[in-house]
Amino acid sequence: MTILITGGAGFIGSHLCEKLLKEGHKVICLDNLFTGSRENIALLLADKNFQFIEHDIIEPFFTSEKIDQVYNLACPASPVHYQLNAIRTVKANTIGVINVLGFAKKHGARILQASTSEVYGDPAEHPQKENYFGNVNPIGPRACYDEGKRVAETLFFDYYRKYNLEIRVARIFNTYGPKMSLNDGRVVSNFITQALAGKDITIYGDGSQTRSFCYVSDMVDGLIKLMEAENLTGPVNLGNPLELTIKEIAEKIISLTGSKSKLVYQSLPQDDPTRRRPDITIAKEKLNWQPEVNLEDGLKQTIEYFKKIII
Repeated sequence: MTILITGGAGFIGSHLCEKLLKEGHKVICLDNLFTGSRENIALLLADKNFQFIEHDIIEPFFTSEKIDQVYNLACPASPVHYQLNAIRTVKANTIGVINVLGFAKKHGARILQASTSEVYGDPAEHPQKENYFGNVNPIGPRACYDEGKRVAETLFFDYYRKYNLEIRVARIFNTYGPKMSLNDGRVVSNFITQALAGKDITIYGDGSQTRSFCYVSDMVDGLIKLMEAENLTGPVNLGNPLELTIKEIAEKIISLTGSKSKLVYQSLPQDDPTRRRPDITIAKEKLNWQPEVNLEDGLKQTIEYFKKIII
């Protein structure tokens, strides 16, 4: 098949490009390089079945080549980046999503939206199931992303109802692994870079808030399985149901790196979720998918990656 991946030079997107190329597909990677990077896809550029186009989905995109599938991953995914230009983040999830949906409609392509666990906000239900409507602050500093992704899901289902477009919606929970950006402000990358540098590890809040971390290869497998599934629009939670406190993650990274870093605490950002854990029953039953990489092995591989680019 010929597959378009928007945001394909990003963290998850670049791993997805690599996996689909290995499966024998032609891959067109579209990215504006705001948070993605050419380094993430450098090894793919020599592949005759890979094409990179620098473009922002906020502007319409056209190609004469017939596209079979579209993965829409184009949106900053960490608070540091999506809050930098909140209005542009909203545009990516509205104007950009309309452009990508229109593109898929024109080509008769199946299209997958990379949504997020952030649609659940600071959840009053735990663990989070797909039928939970969420607890989101619509006017807070995270709303550009949280509400943006919620509107994106709305648009996908409206195109499905009005045009019978083949859609898939994945709700991605915290994901980590090689190719994470050094400055993205995410928990795992922050803790690893601080530990390797021997700096104090910054924990926001008291460290009791929880997250569930999925290794990137597992996430990519889940996205592909959802795209290839028949008669399943989603939304489908994709993530690792192993729930750990932020403090536990920090202590595990200190242990694995052999760092002498100390834990320091700062105030919790506004609307930061206190608990996060996916219910992946649908993914297990409908996709025969669940994470395979255990946390320690995944962290070791991620630490080795960061060692190469830091030390």
